[in-house]
Amino acid sequence: MRVAAIDCGTNSIRLLIADIDNNTLTDVVRMMIVVRLGEGVDRTGEFSQAALERTFAAAEIYADLIAEHKPERIRFVATSASRDVSNRDVFVDGILARLGVAPDVISGDEEAQLSFSGATADLVNDAHAPESPYLVVDIGGGSTEFVLGVTSPLSAISTNVGCVRMTERHLVSDPPTDEQIALATRDIDDAIRTAGEVVAMDQAKSLIGLAGSVTTVAALALGLEHYDSDVIHGSRISASDVHRVTQMLLGMTRAQRAVLGPMHEGRVDVIGGGALVLDRIMLLTGITEVVISERDILDGIARALAT
Repeated sequence: MRVAAIDCGTNSIRLLIADIDNNTLTDVVRMMIVVRLGEGVDRTGEFSQAALERTFAAAEIYADLIAEHKPERIRFVATSASRDVSNRDVFVDGILARLGVAPDVISGDEEAQLSFSGATADLVNDAHAPESPYLVVDIGGGSTEFVLGVTSPLSAISTNVGCVRMTERHLVSDPPTDEQIALATRDIDDAIRTAGEVVAMDQAKSLIGLAGSVTTVAALALGLEHYDSDVIHGSRISASDVHRVTQMLLGMTRAQRAVLGPMHEGRVDVIGGGALVLDRIMLLTGITEVVISERDILDGIARALAT
């Protein structure tokens, strides 16, 4: 079955058109456009007109690709930034007009479950798979999901810390000050402790990290000159290397981050916040390495469409 999955988060909108056969997922198109839909939402409680226009322009590009490749099923999922805004109807109507499907503004729990299934589906039968139970951590723009499970989730929670939210709320200087980093750290640590009341992180045998902040930190830790998803997927990054890269990023100016080889231009402003979330998770849980997955909620949406 050919399916099309769209994941619209706080920072980016991504498309996966894939063929799925006997639980094997084969990419036809995989694409990301940074639209920063959640820009300013933490402060204003609504989508800005500029952010909506950027998102609708990306949706038109995706509509053309979907028309070209003719998937049998389509699902558009919207996550953190879309849950609580006052002008959500404008966003929903604009997407429906361009893609012919309305966005499913999913709960944090469903987001966590889809992230888990997307990240772990190809690990179960891998001879080099990390040991289960897995703690899957999906660090997005507005939220971070924590999911504990083996072949399916046992517990999950979504927390309101992410790379965009922490940057806009705290890390506003260039580079951020020690005081700003301390305030962001306090918010992140509070969220991790809250998550720990629902998700028994101490039961995890492996930490699996997802999404752009995590994969970018991995690329930098590995010393890659350019982003290479084949090298990044399945790599194992130590807690000490995560901490080293996080401190480096937080100490850099925007201009210095922008020239790093693996850095996507849409992550330059917010990568420090995302790296700090990962660093604090590893510090507070005591987990010594993170397994990096290039598979995430987008793959989970696609797999669910084929069932």
